[in-house]
Amino acid sequence: MNVPTIPLPLARRIDRLARRAHAFHRFAHHPLCAPYRAEVLRVGRRVRLCKGCTFLAAGLMTGAVAGAIVHPSLELAAVAWLVAASLGAFSLRRRLTKVAARFVPGVGLAVACWAGVIPLLVSLAIFTAATLLYRRRGVERSLCRSCPERRLSPCSGFVPLVRRERAFRRRVARWLDTFPPQPRP
Repeated sequence: MNVPTIPLPLARRIDRLARRAHAFHRFAHHPLCAPYRAEVLRVGRRVRLCKGCTFLAAGLMTGAVAGAIVHPSLELAAVAWLVAASLGAFSLRRRLTKVAARFVPGVGLAVACWAGVIPLLVSLAIFTAATLLYRRRGVERSLCRSCPERRLSPCSGFVPLVRRERAFRRRVARWLDTFPPQPRP
């Protein structure tokens, strides 16, 4: 059965356009509306980052540098790991500041890894699993229960995303109209 395919140069062009179209919110995974403004860091005009994930990454880097400089004892690293774990668990039940809920646990985790409390392979497995879960999660698209815009479709937080997605679809449709599909060998 001959199924038509998109020519490879066109497929690559569509992929590049998709990356550019969604780059401004790729790492935010929060709505971009006013109620969530405190959850998102803006970097320049186009890039938005999740504040919690950014603080966690900064904490991990700070802890790694501190561990390399100080060379903590096993006891100090175990205390850092306990503080990190307890703050991380407590932040699931109570709303803590991003510094307390993400940065401090990141520092504790990195110090514990540096001192050998957590073996390197285990810490790499945890990091890989967390990264994959983060990437899989994507943008939070559920309705906000307390938001006054919850009845709007789309709400103001998703208007830029919807606008870019529609523009992306229009352009790709025009490109596909100009390049007739080729039969698959």
